[in-house]
Amino acid sequence: SSGINASTGRLKELHWSGKFFADYGLHSDVVGLTEKRTGQGHSEKRRVVGKLPLYQHVKVQGYVNLFPVSRTLLAPSSAELGTILKNLKTQSNGMWSQYGLCSVAKSDSYYLKHNTQHDAPYWRGPVWININFLAVRALDHYAKVPGPHQELSGALYKELRENIVNNMYLEYKRTGYIWEQYNCQTGRGQSVHPFTGWSSLVVLMMGEQY
Repeated sequence: SSGINASTGRLKELHWSGKFFADYGLHSDVVGLTEKRTGQGHSEKRRVVGKLPLYQHVKVQGYVNLFPVSRTLLAPSSAELGTILKNLKTQSNGMWSQYGLCSVAKSDSYYLKHNTQHDAPYWRGPVWININFLAVRALDHYAKVPGPHQELSGALYKELRENIVNNMYLEYKRTGYIWEQYNCQTGRGQSVHPFTGWSSLVVLMMGEQY
């Protein structure tokens, strides 16, 4: 127990920004793809950094911010847990959708942005079932243990679980497939199909087996 408390304290010291947990390191928010001529009439888009990286908390909102919660590292009475839960459905957070949690918030500048010309936004927006499973399981955990955030955890658990299960059922009914990921704006299945790898975790959510 003392080891866990020490580790959690170190986690807060290094990664708590005041509003959310975040990576810390050299980072620039001013990054984009710019068309560059490569010769013989050809061109390609190359990544350009418009502002030198600085040591800072990375403000990109996405799955990484939820890891201390989704891995149930935070105590049920944690003030940080309460802050994260209260902000989970807000527009400023932008991760919540009626189909599940988006991998990068819809309000974030990195949402659906290519990393390179040929590197599509694989983890920058779509709903992934494996990470949503971890979030649902964590909310179920915090809803069952006494603490100031128990009621809110239960409400978020119920709604998030229903959103994921309902959308996956409707998409399976529409297409006949379980999909690798789901569109954050439409709920439509996309990328690899049939995909009964970690997307099959929906069965555990349906049975509430965590």
